[in-house]
Amino acid sequence: MRADRLMAILLLVQRRERVTAAEVARELEISERTARRDLDALAMAGVPLYSTQGRGGGWRLVGGARTDLSGLTASEARALFLVAGPASAATPAVKAALRKLVQALPEPFRLQAEAAASSLVMDPQRWGSSRAGPGAPRFLDELQDAVIRGVQVRLGYVDSKGAETVRTVHPLGVVAKGPWWYIVAGTETGRRTFRIDRVSSADPTGDPVHRPGDFDLAESWREIAAEVDRRRSPLEIQAVCAPDGLGLLRAMLGDRLQVGSATADGRTEVVIRGFNEYALAGELAGLVEWLEVTGPQGVRDHLAAIGTALARRYSGTNASPTPSNTL
Repeated sequence: MRADRLMAILLLVQRRERVTAAEVARELEISERTARRDLDALAMAGVPLYSTQGRGGGWRLVGGARTDLSGLTASEARALFLVAGPASAATPAVKAALRKLVQALPEPFRLQAEAAASSLVMDPQRWGSSRAGPGAPRFLDELQDAVIRGVQVRLGYVDSKGAETVRTVHPLGVVAKGPWWYIVAGTETGRRTFRIDRVSSADPTGDPVHRPGDFDLAESWREIAAEVDRRRSPLEIQAVCAPDGLGLLRAMLGDRLQVGSATADGRTEVVIRGFNEYALAGELAGLVEWLEVTGPQGVRDHLAAIGTALARRYSGTNASPTPSNTL
C-alpha cells in the first residue's frame, strides 16, 4: 500500500537525516522513479521535506531529525520492541516487521527500544507446584524500566521466612518462569535472583548499572535455572525405558528427565532427578510396565518394598471388593 510506503520513507529520512532517491529505492525495493514521485508527494502534502542538488545532495527534513514522525512515545517504542524481541510469542514475520519499524525510530528512542528487546526472558517450564502464580507483581513495570534505562535500584525484599532487607542492586534483566516473575541483578555479593512478588519497594537511584560486557540474560538464566534444579533435585537415578513409555515419562517428569542413547534391546537409557530415593520410588512405581531402574540400589529396594506392600494390600482374601458404579 502506498500509505505504508510513504510512512516508511518518512521514518527512513528521519533516521538517516539525508537520503537520495536511489537509497530509498534500494531500501524499499521500488524503482527510483517511484521513490522520487513519493518524495515529491510528501513535500507537496506539507511534510517539512526538501531536496538539495549536487555533491552531498538528497532529501532532508527541515530542522533535522528532531521529531518522532511515527507518533510513538519512548515508552510505546519500548513496548513495541518487547513484542519484537526474542522472548515474544509473535510470529517471525511480525517480529521482522516490528524490528524494521523500531530501527527507523530516532536514536534516543531506538536505544531504549533495543534495550527492551534484551531485557526479558520467557521460560514456560514451571518449578514445582502447578498452582497458579500471583499474576503480574506490583513492581514489575518499575524494575523492567530500570533494566531498560540501566539505572540502579534501592530494593526492598521480603524473603521466604518473612525477613525484610533493603539493598542497592544493579538490575540486569527480568524473567518470567511459568507464572512467576524474577529480577536478575548484580549485588555486592555477586549476581542474585529475586522473586518480584516478594519485592516490597523499588526506588531508582539514578546511578548507572554496572553491566558486565559479556552478560547475556538468556544464557545467565539457563545457568541459574540449572543450578536451582540441581538443588531441588539432588538425586539422580539411572533407568531404561521401553519406547511406549517414553512419552509418558516426559510428560510426568519434564526437565527432570534426561534422555540418553538406545540400548541393544530397543529400550532407551534415561537419567531421572528427584529429591530422595523413597519419593522417587513412589513416583515411578506405577511405570513398572515400561521402566526398569538400574541404580542406585536404594531406589530399587524401595520399589521392591512398594511392590510387596501393594501385592499384600490388593491380592488374596484381604483385597477390598471392586467398587461398583451402580447406585
